[in-house]
Amino acid sequence: PPGVGSAAVGAARVGDAVRAARTSVSSAASRGPRRARLNLKRIDPWSVMKFAFAVSVVLFIVIVVATSVLYLALDAMGVFASVNDSLGDLVNAGGGQGTSGFQITAKGVIFSSALIGLVNVVLFTALATLGAFVYNVCADLVGGIELTLAERD
Repeated sequence: PPGVGSAAVGAARVGDAVRAARTSVSSAASRGPRRARLNLKRIDPWSVMKFAFAVSVVLFIVIVVATSVLYLALDAMGVFASVNDSLGDLVNAGGGQGTSGFQITAKGVIFSSALIGLVNVVLFTALATLGAFVYNVCADLVGGIELTLAERD
């Protein structure tokens, strides 16, 4: 039949292609990992801003939760009451009017931590974006950073 000979020829070609691929892969494996030298010419400031904002929001949440847990535990142990009493004794011993205007509380510390955290989110995002702009200007002047990438062994 006419179709049988062409199927055998096609199978032979596939077999030859598989053998050639195996020899090229084994020779590439014996050479070691491939290496590529690249230059990092530009960093996109918009992507840096998005990434920095996401990281800073996650860090903000972590810091506020950690501060809340720590200071609520300290408040439950009565640390703030004894600190406020000691502070009141110090002020009264110096001839002051008392500490009725200033009290250290867990709520005040957590609120202050959240406020500082929000400022940090804005500053971290802005500074990371500014850093991308500065890198782009410097990379235009000197050509960027040269990276050498290699495949894993």
